Amino acid sequence: MSQWKNLPLSDLLIWARELAEDLEFPTVHQWKAGGGKVLGHFQVYFPEEIAHAAGMLPVKVRGAQLEPRQAGSRFGSYLCSILKTSLEVAMTGRLPLDMFVTHPICDSARNLAGIFGRNLAFPSQILYLPQNANSAFAAEYLAEEYHRLSEDVSRISGQPISDQALRDSIRLYNQSRRLLRSLYQLKREEPWRLAVDEAYVLVALSGLLPRREYIELLEYAMDLLAQRQATRRDMLRVVWDGGFCEQPPIDMLRVVARSCYVVDDDLLIGQRYLLEDVPEDGDPWMALAESYLHRSNWCAVQHDLRKPKEAMLLDRIRKSGAQAAIITAAKMCEPGLDEQVAYSKALDEAGIAYFISEFEEQMSGFEGLQIQLETFAENLLFD
Repeated sequence: MSQWKNLPLSDLLIWARELAEDLEFPTVHQWKAGGGKVLGHFQVYFPEEIAHAAGMLPVKVRGAQLEPRQAGSRFGSYLCSILKTSLEVAMTGRLPLDMFVTHPICDSARNLAGIFGRNLAFPSQILYLPQNANSAFAAEYLAEEYHRLSEDVSRISGQPISDQALRDSIRLYNQSRRLLRSLYQLKREEPWRLAVDEAYVLVALSGLLPRREYIELLEYAMDLLAQRQATRRDMLRVVWDGGFCEQPPIDMLRVVARSCYVVDDDLLIGQRYLLEDVPEDGDPWMALAESYLHRSNWCAVQHDLRKPKEAMLLDRIRKSGAQAAIITAAKMCEPGLDEQVAYSKALDEAGIAYFISEFEEQMSGFEGLQIQLETFAENLLFD
């Protein structure tokens, strides 16, 4: 897992991309070979500290760029690709799991635990995040839900989760949260130092590596990025929205990076969902619950009346100094496609330019997209 050490930045980013796209999940197999247990969690947010405190490796299950030959028959053809490819990597043994956790973020994902449970030997669970985040009892409910889930985690790992162990995990994850905030601050303030596809692969590794090593890697990468000699170009500053669940191909992000500076986005937002450090003293279960409710990001599948999605998108655009937005959605993604309509109306009313697109994780060939984006950016820059 330490092949990245002492690499120059260009080689480090190549290595990170290769690992992020590796369909054989070598870091997970290495962890298993050492006797470790693995908890896979589906999009969007999961408190990885719980798995870490039990000695497990939490792994983000985010689909893959492969044909779902075995898993395809378990789903309807009208469903999004990420469901099928997530099951495929588990059924084929590419991603060796000891437990799987999903969330009812949409009608399709709410049944994913049952489909995993019928086709695979390991336990599958559903984490029910609060549907009414504005309730006075939401934090208490969520802390109890975390406790409930932790019983299965402890049984599978063979390691009880003490309050102190959970505090220690929170402290460790706070370190990576601070680093990820710094990474995105760099994207906003000096986007010429860090393209969207490069930032993406660095974030993606948080769902594949043990947390201590990930922190070391990201610290090393941030030092190299601070020294990077990069020329500022006259490019359009944009916010990307639509990557909260199924992920676009990295080549698609590279195409976007040729025409635009992506200064903020919702790509893999679950890996950086908490916007502030989780309190490290007191009741750790309640600290995690309250952080999710009161110190968290937003996305299309969260229900919180304090965070109207259109207003939150406009706020993200303004705070990042973006000049326009790229509003995307995965094919067959009902929440994402629904939000495109609402976002378009809000952006029209605010007088903010936007580019609408659609993607699927197995797409290839982006010449048309590149021409359209170049035209969009040039029209705004030279109008």
